[in-house]
Amino acid sequence: MEPSGTQSCPGACLAFSRTHKGLVLLGEIALCVLVLVCYGASRTPSYTGLAACELVFAVLVLLAWVCRLPPRLPLLHWGWTDFTRCIIGCLLFLITSLIVIIGHRDGAGIAAGVFGILAGILLGYDAYITLPTRQGHSAAPTESPDGA
Repeated sequence: MEPSGTQSCPGACLAFSRTHKGLVLLGEIALCVLVLVCYGASRTPSYTGLAACELVFAVLVLLAWVCRLPPRLPLLHWGWTDFTRCIIGCLLFLITSLIVIIGHRDGAGIAAGVFGILAGILLGYDAYITLPTRQGHSAAPTESPDGA
């Protein structure tokens, strides 16, 4: 039995993968692997760099959250860092995927473009749910200040 408050690495990874953010990160990783494989099988494997970089960044963010690094490293603003990663990845995946779908005629390239668009949409959704200013928002009061 482990002391309270600590978990083994597989236990912490399994616990985080059941959260909403964990599921989104695992989806990003799966889509990046699919895009990487499809680009590798296409006639022009020159677009694999984007999928590889996003895969590495998603795995690093997943490991950071599983190892509970954000409370340990307060110098880095984790919300804005993750938001920036998601926005840049979203834009690059959408632009690259549209270029590939429009310009390539092989099946693997088109499949990579479609999976890339899905990855871009998922990264955009991840950016929306991790937007740091969105978490502190509260509704304005609806009654007048004098109580009437």
